[in-house]
Amino acid sequence: MNRLTYLWLGLMLLAPTLMQAQAKRTLSLDDYAKMESVSNPQISPDGERIIFTRGWINLKEDKRESDLWIMNADGTQQRFLVNGSNALWSPDGDRIAFTRQGEPEGTQIFVKYVDLPGEATQITRLKNSPSNMEWSPDGEHIAFTSFVDSEPDWKVSLPKAPAGADWTEGPRVVDQLVYRRDRQGYLKPGYDHIFVVPAGGGEARQITSGDFDHGGDFSWTPDGQALLFSSLRIPDADYAYRESQIYSVGVSDGAITQLTDRKGSEYNPVVSPDGSQIAFIGSEWTENFYHARNVYLMNADGSNVRRITDGLDRNPADLRWASDGSGVYFDVPEYGTENLYKATTTGSYEKVTEGNHRLRTSSMAKNGTMVGTLSSYHEPGDIVRYTPNGAIKRLTHVNADVLDQIELGEVEEVRYTSTDGTEIQGWLVKPPNFDPDKKYPLILRIHGGPHSMYRVSFNFNFQMHAADGALVLYTNPRGSTGYGYDFANAIQNAYPGKDYDDLMTGVDEIIDRGYVDEDRLYVYGGSGGGVLTSWIIGHTDRFAAASVNYPVTNWLSFVGTTDGVGWYRNFEKYPWEDPTEHLRRSPLMYVGNVKTPTMLMTGVNDLRTPISQTEEYYQALKVQKVPSVMLRFNDEYHGTGSNPSNYLRTMAYLRSWFEQWPKTQP
Repeated sequence: MNRLTYLWLGLMLLAPTLMQAQAKRTLSLDDYAKMESVSNPQISPDGERIIFTRGWINLKEDKRESDLWIMNADGTQQRFLVNGSNALWSPDGDRIAFTRQGEPEGTQIFVKYVDLPGEATQITRLKNSPSNMEWSPDGEHIAFTSFVDSEPDWKVSLPKAPAGADWTEGPRVVDQLVYRRDRQGYLKPGYDHIFVVPAGGGEARQITSGDFDHGGDFSWTPDGQALLFSSLRIPDADYAYRESQIYSVGVSDGAITQLTDRKGSEYNPVVSPDGSQIAFIGSEWTENFYHARNVYLMNADGSNVRRITDGLDRNPADLRWASDGSGVYFDVPEYGTENLYKATTTGSYEKVTEGNHRLRTSSMAKNGTMVGTLSSYHEPGDIVRYTPNGAIKRLTHVNADVLDQIELGEVEEVRYTSTDGTEIQGWLVKPPNFDPDKKYPLILRIHGGPHSMYRVSFNFNFQMHAADGALVLYTNPRGSTGYGYDFANAIQNAYPGKDYDDLMTGVDEIIDRGYVDEDRLYVYGGSGGGVLTSWIIGHTDRFAAASVNYPVTNWLSFVGTTDGVGWYRNFEKYPWEDPTEHLRRSPLMYVGNVKTPTMLMTGVNDLRTPISQTEEYYQALKVQKVPSVMLRFNDEYHGTGSNPSNYLRTMAYLRSWFEQWPKTQP
């Protein structure tokens, strides 16, 4: 045999090995702990370096950890910097402020000189955790918000305790609707207030006080003499409407000046580079629960308020001024995507970036270079750099080591016509190696909110279901944001309502394609998705099984127990005035129709949709002899997956529950 023949035989023998090396596997639940995240990239003022938070899962201690990494602006020299998160560059770019666990306990603020060796300096020793840090323009101070307890000092006369007595701790006295959880998990009345601390360390000084409750968004004026913030003024606020206004507070004397006085909610105030104008996001007040938002400008003294995004009909977020003061940039979620927009001071606006992705801007350098995170169907999220006139460049690939060896499911956008000719957008995730000639189970997943939006970004849950061999349909029914005011407000005084039709029409659309096993239809969702799931099984028995997660099932009891008192606005009247609609829209009123095997999952510490909502529905199902089970998740608030182990349990129980119930089972 000649040399060519030997070469050919060698290649033939090697071919199976090469094919085996290139073969990809499907996603498994074990991969969850291998996934990392990147968030909050901050570009230095000179545009040369980027600091970002890199997160990972610590399964041993059952928590999520985070470190701060640094890299050049072109993505080179990525390296660990310090343990912590929420980094923020100082104005001159020589230091960063960040948060991590400190002394004596809890989260504290630290400052580190980036180019000098040595440990970071802890500059706060707070009772309650800080958040929303902002450097002063001169780099000498850091402002932040923190919760301030305001339990009434109500003294009562009691008999003297016997010597050595060990009495039960007294009650917590609550006389307001604003409350938070402290570090021990207890509810406490109080307000978020603004503090200022020297960047070199020292006593944190409270700047605001009284009955303000801050939204967490504030900014310094260019001269460093004042801070702008948005807040509710609690005694003056209608609890059902919770309007917020914009204020200015003097840093030296704490004097507060109200700058806006509109019927609506204002927040995210940012001052122009020359200090002459203030941009903010605001909404016009209506009787409806959902309010459309726009970008506004006003003079520094609060005069000449005007809207600069007329006709946008989308919800802008995260304002930041162009360095030349020509306008403001902001992110806009629409049709499942998210991109960057700019509005000029003269009242025009334009879309700056394009793409079928979710782009979230985090910071901007003085030269206009921006950094943010970008995710899409098969990309969980990486850091990108871009300019208003340039291409988007991806700088990190933190999950390539995991996903490069995995065959993910194809994601297809679907659009269909629902009741009243309304067009609905959704997406279908198909199992890897999908074969249209086969029959697959179909899982309908419903988002919460209800005023929120499914996006085109990577979703581990959906890909996990697809890897298990199921089709996954997720849609944005009426009530979702990103499609305009009328679409989001279509469920006012009618929730659940036509959104049910939107979901069922989507299921029919996929079934008509011929590759769905109609004996294995499943549905689940959490929060607002739990509302709709419990509503669905009370109105149809087409699903083989359902999982109702942290739901509202009884609007009458819900509005009196939730921490979100604004829910009164979703109904025309208070329940004590006329409970008719509260009852008619409660899934509990239709539990007598339910035949679908139903699992319920809720965190025992949930305040938003208290576990009593789950208990009411579960007991009613049992009385009706519907196959059902209730899972009470420990150490969980609103949701069932904040702890890594609970996330794994959520997915495992979902898989197991659905596998138990094909429709043909007696």
